Amino acid sequence: MSAIGGVNVTHTVEGLERYPVNLRYGRELRDNLPALRRVLVPTPSGAQIPMEQLSDLVIRRGPSGIKSENARLNAWIYVDIKGVDLGTYVERAQQAVRDNITIPAGYSIAWSGQYEFMQRAKQRLSVVVPITLGIILLLLHLNFGNIIPSLIVMLSMPFAVVGGIWLMYLLDYNMSIAVGVGFIALAGLAAETGVVMLTYLQQSVREWRDADRLHNKSDLLAAILEGASLRVRPMLMTVASTIGGLMPIMWSTGTGSQVMKRIAAPMVGGLVSAIILTLLVIPVIYAMWQSWEMRRELIE
Repeated sequence: MSAIGGVNVTHTVEGLERYPVNLRYGRELRDNLPALRRVLVPTPSGAQIPMEQLSDLVIRRGPSGIKSENARLNAWIYVDIKGVDLGTYVERAQQAVRDNITIPAGYSIAWSGQYEFMQRAKQRLSVVVPITLGIILLLLHLNFGNIIPSLIVMLSMPFAVVGGIWLMYLLDYNMSIAVGVGFIALAGLAAETGVVMLTYLQQSVREWRDADRLHNKSDLLAAILEGASLRVRPMLMTVASTIGGLMPIMWSTGTGSQVMKRIAAPMVGGLVSAIILTLLVIPVIYAMWQSWEMRRELIE
């Protein structure tokens, strides 16, 4: 009884706190039933007799403990899931409970554990994500001084999300809080690449206009093509260096790597699609906007 259950031999005093000191066998001995049967028991004559010759050591299931919470009796059911994300599993389980189980009066079911933490984080993300996008739009407007260029840069974010979702699909990652954080970081990186591209497009058009070379739509397209071509190599180098810095995280296997991979995956996949579509889409949208501006100036 002392070796397995333990016996308090003394107390330790730490300030106003008192803790009992319990003496018993180590876990590796308490979990080994054959070893416990071979424990030697001394007799008055000095002989050592194995425990199995004096008693029968067996494992039996004892009575269930009564647990309560909020002054109500409760029972816990622990579930380990595989091959499906936590939110989807709980939604299916809730639907199965509603369809097949009639809960008597006075009984209730609560879905707790990691699902409860996920719901709290989801509520926070529903506030953080709009605020993040609003701050990005505000900073863009302060930088460009015009809402239209800011909206053009914001258009690059959905294209970045596409790449992040595709890479998550290829890696078989489910949506989680870490993935949400990765998408928030991706929004900032996508806005950065869009700002770099649009800044050089505006600079190129301004230089052509100052040199009196911008007279028609063909000149506008040539100026935009010149500005975009100047940023191909720097943008590719920027994105390549960022992805290169994230790739060791994608290959890591240590403690915490599962969370870090899910943060880095949306950023890696999103940057690939963002750089391709930024080089193609933003110049086209900017050309359409400037063509409309030129027609309006001619009308006025």
